[in-house]
Amino acid sequence: MNTIKDLNERFTILVVDDAPENLALMSAVLRDIYRVKVANNGEKALRIAISEPHPDLILLDVMMPGLSGYEVCERLKADPVTRGIPVIFLTASAETDDEARGLELGAVDYIVKPVAPSIVRARIDTHLKLKASADFLRDKAEFLEAEVKKRTREVQAVQDITILTMASLAETRDNETGNHIRRTQHYVRVLAQQLQKHPRFRDTLDDNVIDALYKSAPLHDIGKVGIPDRILLKPGRFMSEEFEIMKTHSILGKNTIEYAERQLNTKVDFLSYAKEIAYCHHEKWDGSGYPLGIAGNEIPVSARLMAIADVYDAVISPRVYRGPMPHDRAKAIIRDGCGSHFDPDVVEAFFETEDKFLSIGRVYSQFTGDWARNTNFLFS
Repeated sequence: MNTIKDLNERFTILVVDDAPENLALMSAVLRDIYRVKVANNGEKALRIAISEPHPDLILLDVMMPGLSGYEVCERLKADPVTRGIPVIFLTASAETDDEARGLELGAVDYIVKPVAPSIVRARIDTHLKLKASADFLRDKAEFLEAEVKKRTREVQAVQDITILTMASLAETRDNETGNHIRRTQHYVRVLAQQLQKHPRFRDTLDDNVIDALYKSAPLHDIGKVGIPDRILLKPGRFMSEEFEIMKTHSILGKNTIEYAERQLNTKVDFLSYAKEIAYCHHEKWDGSGYPLGIAGNEIPVSARLMAIADVYDAVISPRVYRGPMPHDRAKAIIRDGCGSHFDPDVVEAFFETEDKFLSIGRVYSQFTGDWARNTNFLFS
């Protein structure tokens, strides 16, 4: 809203006084310069003040029957609609305590009667200019804040689209990937939220990090785009040399995301988490995983969460060489891997949230592998 008056539009002054002669006098003093409204009591003044268009400034007597000027001022400043209207007390009381009280209530000035018309007009003009400047700065700040929010939304959209585009590459290589991607990102978020208050994780897993992990999780198998079809789509178990090639997808995934980071020419948190997950989600708690063979807390938290999410979903999902296994079988595998394959605290979080895992599996089991056409979850 523009707070600077058009040159042809006059400011409106509300004069509040119980004495008709004072109202007439102030109207005569001001009407050549301003639009003037009058009220002979506090209740009427409040009704006028809250009505559109609001007065630009209020000249307010102190001693009036009914509501005093102080009470009127207090109510004006308590109401969000009227608190920004400058109030100038215009009164016969010259006591310092009265003036101090008026200013404490939020008045911008205190003028003692009798006063020269030129002084009243000068004081009004000064405070209208101050208000116009303050309103301009406030509106500019609100505009800038809105622009920042807009730019932030645009940056977030770019991040989401980047994830969508990259994960879609993986989906085109495997007709099961869409289901797997969607479920595992929900599993990761459930585990992270469960661990958010755990002493080992509470300094790591704040809400922003969990949101980034949720949106990064679909990239955990991005490296599979570099695996030959004869291996990736093989309808059976891998030979040892084939498995060694398959294991390189974690390195390929990291390299792909690093390439994206270089193209952006800036550090982006969500890609950092995506890189951790892609590179390290096959590492094991006891150091027997790949590609680095790191162990324990050396493994990034993001990858430890994905390790359980990935294994659980691999067990319960059908594969070209076998059918899906039941939830209890997946539980047993995760229990057996506690302290060897998986971080024990993450395993405990899994068992505390297994009902949510079951629910996620049911909700997303009906989706086809055409993940590229079912991507609203990225923005939910």
